[in-house]
Amino acid sequence: MDIRIEQPFWLLLLLPIAAYFVFTWRSSNMKWRSRGTILYVLRSLAIILLLISLTMPTMILPDDEEQVLFLVDRSVSIENAGEIADEWIAESLKARQAHQSVGIYSFAGDFRTDIQLTDRDIAPPVVEPMEKRDATNIANSIDLALAVAKHNLATRIVLLSDGLETEGSIEELLPKYNSDRIQIDTVTLERPNSNDASISLFETPRTAYEGEKQVLKVEVESSSKTTGELLLYRNDQEILSRAVELDEGGNTFSFQVEAEGNGLLKYEAKLIVPDDSFLENNRMLSVTMVKESPKVLVVQTERSPSAIPALLDRQALEVDVVNADMLPESLSGYLPYGAILFDNVPGHLVGEHKMGVIEQAVKNFGTGFMMIGGDESFGLGGYFKSPIERLLPVEMEVKGKEQLPSLGLVIALDRSGSMSGSKIVLAREAAARAVELLRDDDTFGFTAFDHEIWEVIPVGLLHDKVDAIEQILSVPAAGGTDIFPSVAKAYEDLSDLKLQRKHIILLTDGQSEMPPGYEEVIEEGKKNNITLSTVAIGTDADWGLLEELSDQGGGRFYDVVDESTIPAILTRETSMLTRTYIEDDPFYAEFSNVPEWTNVFNEGVPQMNAYIATTPKATSTIVAESPKEDPVIAEWMYGLGRTVAFTSDSSGKWSGDLARWSGYPEFWNAAVSRLLPSYEEVPFLITHERGGVFTVTDSSRKSAFLDIAIVDEKGNEVDFQSEPLAPGKTRVTIDADPGLVFFRVSDEKGGMFEAGVSVPYSDEYKPSSPNAALMEKIAERTGGAVLDENPADAFRQHPFKSGENLPINRWLMLMAMILFFVDITLRRFGMLSGLFARPVKEIEPTVVRPKEDHVSELLKNKKKR
Repeated sequence: MDIRIEQPFWLLLLLPIAAYFVFTWRSSNMKWRSRGTILYVLRSLAIILLLISLTMPTMILPDDEEQVLFLVDRSVSIENAGEIADEWIAESLKARQAHQSVGIYSFAGDFRTDIQLTDRDIAPPVVEPMEKRDATNIANSIDLALAVAKHNLATRIVLLSDGLETEGSIEELLPKYNSDRIQIDTVTLERPNSNDASISLFETPRTAYEGEKQVLKVEVESSSKTTGELLLYRNDQEILSRAVELDEGGNTFSFQVEAEGNGLLKYEAKLIVPDDSFLENNRMLSVTMVKESPKVLVVQTERSPSAIPALLDRQALEVDVVNADMLPESLSGYLPYGAILFDNVPGHLVGEHKMGVIEQAVKNFGTGFMMIGGDESFGLGGYFKSPIERLLPVEMEVKGKEQLPSLGLVIALDRSGSMSGSKIVLAREAAARAVELLRDDDTFGFTAFDHEIWEVIPVGLLHDKVDAIEQILSVPAAGGTDIFPSVAKAYEDLSDLKLQRKHIILLTDGQSEMPPGYEEVIEEGKKNNITLSTVAIGTDADWGLLEELSDQGGGRFYDVVDESTIPAILTRETSMLTRTYIEDDPFYAEFSNVPEWTNVFNEGVPQMNAYIATTPKATSTIVAESPKEDPVIAEWMYGLGRTVAFTSDSSGKWSGDLARWSGYPEFWNAAVSRLLPSYEEVPFLITHERGGVFTVTDSSRKSAFLDIAIVDEKGNEVDFQSEPLAPGKTRVTIDADPGLVFFRVSDEKGGMFEAGVSVPYSDEYKPSSPNAALMEKIAERTGGAVLDENPADAFRQHPFKSGENLPINRWLMLMAMILFFVDITLRRFGMLSGLFARPVKEIEPTVVRPKEDHVSELLKNKKKR
């Protein structure tokens, strides 16, 4: 048994307390057998006990229990050696003693408990692969293992690994484990012999000029002599295929290709080798920025070709024209462009996903964006609450709701089992957006159907939008498909209502038989001013029937392949019903003082015929407005990119004399110039350290701090951690899968740099020999041993003697309180008086005679005479 104290500095108070005790003893002139001496001693003991309790003393009770924790590396680099590790543990368990508890844990990039620490008999479990197996973090795994162990017992960790760290650093944490109680034994595992070839380096020039010959360098590591095929891609198009012979070790290949295209070129190298162990290390990306004149993307539709490309200066600008349904899916398809123009493009041809990618290009990479009006743009295009509306300086909602027509809208949604997943989610979201566009006094109904009708919201006045949206979003998917009953009910519910506009929207992805006479129901509905639009979701829908229904019902038919376009369709349908968007009275726009625009109209402003009504956002700049104070041209900065809304059209149908004006080309060239990024490019360097770790440096050393944004090819913002190293220098750790990501780096002076960066595959996939030196160092620094050949030694006797720490400070405080109580009791009731009283001699009593009366004394004296 032993007693230890955790905070001994409290004992320093003994010095002033002892001095005080001596002073009070001498000044009181007490004698050793006096009553005050006992009280003095009681108080002194109580104070000393209180003082000792402050030092947090503990009593160590001996215990022979030990705990042994097996920590097994299950990462990719050693995954095939898992059986060897399990056999080693099973052999070592034969030497386990009764007083030893055992736990088995697995680790890679994360940590997992296979068998909890127990004193029962165990056997190595059958384990599943780790979730994050493409990393090895030894330091974190040892920390977590010790966290689950008992802190007062002798502990031995047996680490089975190849010692190849890809995350963390165990050497930095070894001083933390420098304790007699903790030992770390190591067992070095080796990857079983297997054939593997990997691309270790793929290098392309950082910058190039269009048409320039570029040298592409590929380095391949191979574990054996073999043959394979090397493929090169540029912007996902194959440009080269070459049969290669690989020697054991390093192999270098160089290829010369012409820099075709412009802006950001994405190159990819792929290696195909038979019987390869890992496919993850056979692919690597690189990027090259091709310098050229500014590039502009004009987006149009087949129905409404854009007039803008013919008006732009092709000597100063390179203009690409694309139909809305052919827009790129990934961010790399937009970054080559300095500006993107949507010319009368409906949202349902673009889709929410592509809108989100364009939003990232504008917000984080400075790409300019302009929306041009028309009968399929802005609110009529279905952009309400879309990513495009977020980046524009105007909202799709319009003023003057009291002037809007009375409306009845019924949505019939297919909720059959085939609609499960993203279909039902997007359809519910679309219906919810439609509700948000309605007024409280509009009539609304929502019916979900499978083989039966589910009247979710009966047709009636829309009093509570929030409640209606909650009901819509709660509709599940299940059952079969029977279309007509829900359509017939919608016609029946709307037929007798006295409303200016009555409309039905049918959404389905299936097919069903239509009963005889369904045409009469629709024709009768048209007499009651009811229209019907249909949305066919997916290739299984009966497109022919749905298109026929919309034609007969006087509405519109939408064939949906991209499910993300559903919200834009319903928003467009509802907007066309609820708003009189088009203002078609000829007008002259009034311009504010924005020199980049007003300089175009030095000779006057031509008359325009019409525009589409929108509402300016609070912080936007109104460049030109109509006599009704609606924005005709509005702009603002959205993140790093400038966006412009031009609510008239480009064809001349709405823009009128502006389109016939001699300065019309100058107007559009000024608009594009306004959109192009105006930042000063600064030479930032992005260097790769390892894995997902990069260093961003301002080579000019003029930046105090760096603002960094990272986006992947799908337009999603990438999570990362940044660590400032010095002014203008930051370390960035990316949480992203191998592939291409895009950095946007800017500083406080307006400098900006864009770069595509390849996140390589994990070092776990690189052929490497075990780090035996690190494994030996771990064992040596913690008092452990290397146990490669001796499994039984894992259960050798631990030099540290375990013990249970029993805190005794509360007992000391209790004793001090008892002593204080005794002290108070003795002083209050004088129970020590008899013990220290002096002896007293006995005295004979004196008899006092009572004095006689004075008269009697006088009579006595008289008789004597």
